[in-house]
Amino acid sequence: MRLIATFFYVGLLRPAPGTWGSLAALPVAWVILTLGGWAALVVATTIVFFVGLEAARTEAEASGDHDPSHVVIDEVVGQWIALLPVGIGVAMTGANLLALWPGWVAAFALFRVFDILKPGPVGRADRRGDATGLMMDDVWAGAFAAIGVVVLAVLAHAGMRLL
Repeated sequence: MRLIATFFYVGLLRPAPGTWGSLAALPVAWVILTLGGWAALVVATTIVFFVGLEAARTEAEASGDHDPSHVVIDEVVGQWIALLPVGIGVAMTGANLLALWPGWVAAFALFRVFDILKPGPVGRADRRGDATGLMMDDVWAGAFAAIGVVVLAVLAHAGMRLL
């Protein structure tokens, strides 16, 4: 279970294992999106959430800490949620996945901000003190980041129309 909880031991990297976990999620998301599009990313995110929940629960119990820093499978799930608008944008426009690099950057940056600052439901989930909270705070952070990606894309495209 440690292999899963640490996302293939990425969570053992220091400093900032959560950031390393989010970074490691990006190339895997690119592969998933390239092979199966946004729907495949939804399926993968759902599967990894439930497998990760059990792995996180096992690792938390073994460590005696409800949210051990080396558990980063939650960051993978949250980062993939944040990237969903990019995958949907590719499907809607037919653009090259990497041509939407600003969306990748925004998804990464916004997810890290929401995960670190823990506003509203992100913080409430984190304060649960259990494996569900450990996973759900990143689901919320990913959802907020995804909304932010959409807002930034709308603003960017509106700004391009004005030029």
